[in-house]
Amino acid sequence: MNNKYSVQKIFFIGNYLPRQCGIATFTTDLCESITSLNDPSIKCLVLAMNDSDRGYNYPERVIFEIQEKHREHYDSAADFINILQPQVICVQHEFGIFGGKSGRWILSLLRKVYAPIIVTLHTVLKNPNADERNVICSLADICDRLVVMSNMAIDFLKDIYGVPSEKIVMIPHGIPDTSFIDPNYFKDDFGLAGKQLISGFGLLGPGKGIEFVLEALASVVKKCPNVHYMYIGSTHPHILKQQGEAYRQSLMRQIRKMNLSENVSFVNRFVSLEELCQYLGATDIYVTPYLNEAQITSGTLAYAMGLGKAVISTPYWYAQEMLAEGRGILVPFNNVDALAEQLVKLLQNDIERNAIRKRAYQYCRSMTWRNVAQDYINLFEKVIAERQIYPKPMRLMSQNSTRPHELPEINLRHLLSLTDSTGIIQHAFFCIPDARHGYSTDDQARALIVAVKGANLRPELADWNSLISRYMSYLIYAFDQESKRFGNFLNYQRSWVKPSATEDVHARAIWGLSHVVAYSNNSEYRAAAVHIMENAVKPMLSFSSPRAWALGVLACKIYTCKYPGAAIFSKIGEDLAQRLFRQYRLNATVDWPWIEDRLTYSNARISQALIEAGQWLKNEDMVQAGLRSLEWLDLLQTSEKEHFIPIGSNGWYVRDEIRARFDQQPIESSVFIEACRSAFLATGKKRWTESCRRAFEWFLGRNDLNLPLYDYTSGTCCDGLHPDRLNQNCGAESVISWLLSLLTMYELQDDFENSHEKETLIS
Repeated sequence: MNNKYSVQKIFFIGNYLPRQCGIATFTTDLCESITSLNDPSIKCLVLAMNDSDRGYNYPERVIFEIQEKHREHYDSAADFINILQPQVICVQHEFGIFGGKSGRWILSLLRKVYAPIIVTLHTVLKNPNADERNVICSLADICDRLVVMSNMAIDFLKDIYGVPSEKIVMIPHGIPDTSFIDPNYFKDDFGLAGKQLISGFGLLGPGKGIEFVLEALASVVKKCPNVHYMYIGSTHPHILKQQGEAYRQSLMRQIRKMNLSENVSFVNRFVSLEELCQYLGATDIYVTPYLNEAQITSGTLAYAMGLGKAVISTPYWYAQEMLAEGRGILVPFNNVDALAEQLVKLLQNDIERNAIRKRAYQYCRSMTWRNVAQDYINLFEKVIAERQIYPKPMRLMSQNSTRPHELPEINLRHLLSLTDSTGIIQHAFFCIPDARHGYSTDDQARALIVAVKGANLRPELADWNSLISRYMSYLIYAFDQESKRFGNFLNYQRSWVKPSATEDVHARAIWGLSHVVAYSNNSEYRAAAVHIMENAVKPMLSFSSPRAWALGVLACKIYTCKYPGAAIFSKIGEDLAQRLFRQYRLNATVDWPWIEDRLTYSNARISQALIEAGQWLKNEDMVQAGLRSLEWLDLLQTSEKEHFIPIGSNGWYVRDEIRARFDQQPIESSVFIEACRSAFLATGKKRWTESCRRAFEWFLGRNDLNLPLYDYTSGTCCDGLHPDRLNQNCGAESVISWLLSLLTMYELQDDFENSHEKETLIS
């Protein structure tokens, strides 16, 4: 199938429904209209601006949320955009929806992005202050085009802001495509049969001039007793938060005082487009009595004219242009008598009223949303073609780390020995790579984390990027685009032995990739990881494994630490966290505070996920559940001689049965260390650093056999501790577990020093 348009991936930045405001409605209507064009491959995605930390219940189209008052969100959003590589970015601009003085924080975001930028200006001021003028001039410098919705706005931009004509494009405000219908058709639906309806709509608040309509109505009803005035719309959320319903209540008092209760009604809610069209359809005269001229566009006026309504308005800028040439009637600001006179005139003259209706309807036919969407698509394709001649380099983000020296040096000799051109070989015969067993996806994911962390902590130690590339290459090959699942075991001949991974392996792959997204300095690696994760994360919602849930929670949390507005990862992470927490509450008891009736492998990962998810989601009960279960694990896994004894893999530990003490495996120590670090970061309590140290020293010989599993010279780590000996095979999982443990201790050293404590972690 041939695509009709070359532009396929569009990012919108602005407000979006269900946030209640005109820009949210505009952005939503524009996205829906573009996607309804005859090209199903066009993808419109949204970075939504939030005016509160709680955000909104957005649809799936919203892939990122920017908290307008959080400066750091703008930088992470820019990086997120560059990784996902849209072909064009369309910003819906209004000073008040972005953070910083006069909304200037959006400028820093736009300066960092690569894609062509279109900015739709919903406000253009005639008398801007210095900050407002600077923002508009900066937008003109940064973006490829400024879109306005009136000819007067074009004049303002050229004459006041010095924007060159070639940077400015006029695209009108969109309107629904409806038939020219007699208002009486809809009146029965609202109990208004036989009435003459005057209406207005939009978010209610001071400045809309409704009080002047009511004052004029007191005169109108004497000559037109069947008249009814209806205002459709809830109070603006910001006004409601600051002033409550004070303005609406003042209007109600005015209505009672003027004895207009039978002639006035309010629809106090944010209505759907379909419902709005019905209310407007029943309208005979639409009134916009705004109190000052400084409004360069008005969606409400455009909608009313587009539905063929006779409009009476004060002469704000947009109304002057739209109602010219007999398409409506203008009355002076704050002039009640003039408004009343014109209302009576039109109510009593059907011929003139219908002539105005027809002129308005015909004038607006080019403004239907389908036509407007086509205008935007044409503009997008034009600027994309222009940008191919003048590419904009991507900004690379850097990360700096200190290099602690109190812990053992990082020795990569064995890791490098096990790693070949495909990835890390999963098993070893003693310390020799054992190619007979091939490769596992599990090991590549864990090794990837080692490489990413190592690149930050000790960048001079190795060619970390080569290792990151090697392990990511395996995961890319392992991921099946059709099933959205990873393969598991690959033999040395590069054929899949087990083409479908378990839930835990799939989750671990995502967990590994999340570290690339969050911590890699290489933007191309981050981009590759984001693309895989975007496709691989949704299947996790069907998983039933608690450990897969835990890894998924941690992966989503790590991902959203880098990109706080990544909506799908926030939703999936929260869903998985709530599943874990529900299972904990259903199964935990005072003497067995655990999610299941048994302890098996990677147990501390459950606790870690609850702790970190609880902090992430601001759920203190979840944090406490994680801490309580980890305290219990810590007690269970501390011997009478105060050394670490992980749950043995030879039978595990079923409740009310005998616990397996052996075989003890390195992965258990590694996972426990990471969980204890999370507990330390959550509580600041030194006891967790001591627990980390105890588990770490298990590798060094402080264990049941007093035998070190790690060899300082070769960099090898034994595969486990049997009752009477070491497992002298040194495979990938073991050396990776050692390196992850060491790197986590390096991080903990920094954490501890940053807490202003003077004691060291390792004596």
